[in-house]
Amino acid sequence: MRQPTQPPPAPPIQGTTRLYAVLGDPVAQVQAPSLVNPLLAALHRDAVVVPVHARPEHLETVVRGLQRVQNLDGMFVTVPHKAAVRHLADRCGTTVDIVGTANVLRREADGGWLAENFDGSGFVTGLVGAGHDPRGGTAALVGTGGAGSAIAAALLTAGTERLHLYDTDPARLAALTARLDAHWPGRVRALDGPLPRDLGLAVNATPLGLRAHDPLPFPLEPLAPDCVVADIVMKPRETRLLREAAARGHRIHHGIHMLEGQLNSYREFFDFR
Repeated sequence: MRQPTQPPPAPPIQGTTRLYAVLGDPVAQVQAPSLVNPLLAALHRDAVVVPVHARPEHLETVVRGLQRVQNLDGMFVTVPHKAAVRHLADRCGTTVDIVGTANVLRREADGGWLAENFDGSGFVTGLVGAGHDPRGGTAALVGTGGAGSAIAAALLTAGTERLHLYDTDPARLAALTARLDAHWPGRVRALDGPLPRDLGLAVNATPLGLRAHDPLPFPLEPLAPDCVVADIVMKPRETRLLREAAARGHRIHHGIHMLEGQLNSYREFFDFR
């Protein structure tokens, strides 16, 4: 009988090991170490990704401190720091300039941080890979924070014809809608009421679902039967939203696909080879 393929053993942590941090609050749910560390091991890289729990009020101190750790080459950024960390970067990629948030920082040769955001491209890559191509369709996205802003831009880049946005923060919603409309005029609408019935895709880009007692980020009743329901929460894998959507007969899309879709972008950005 053919034995299953085993992942390569993790290299030992030693004095030459390069470090990458995952910044978040909380960090118990982060999946980047479990996905990126096996990649580093397979590439025989003497490097490791570790979670770093940073409270919002300590974020700048942590980021500036890590900038002075000479064997730390970059950071992955998760909830709730993606908007704030963009202002701590020395330089920003084009996506960051459009959406105003970042999910990775790379140390440059001069010691400065270069910020980029691959959440949106990773989400669309995962979506297309699962057979849910958003091109030409109508979508709604609830939550316009760090990941949501990037996903909104990526859906429009991928050809979503009409994108409805909703957020409980009216100022943040209006700001993102205006930025996106400047690049994709006439295709973005801010919602102040229920989700439209003609959606082909409904996306939760809020943290609701991380905890078992969280309410649903949006009601499922208005959605058409063929609407795909997607969540970006990665842990738990089966959020309440996805369980209830599946029970109603909707096709569902799990949050982990967004991270899996970013791996090639991480390899290129951090020069993992």
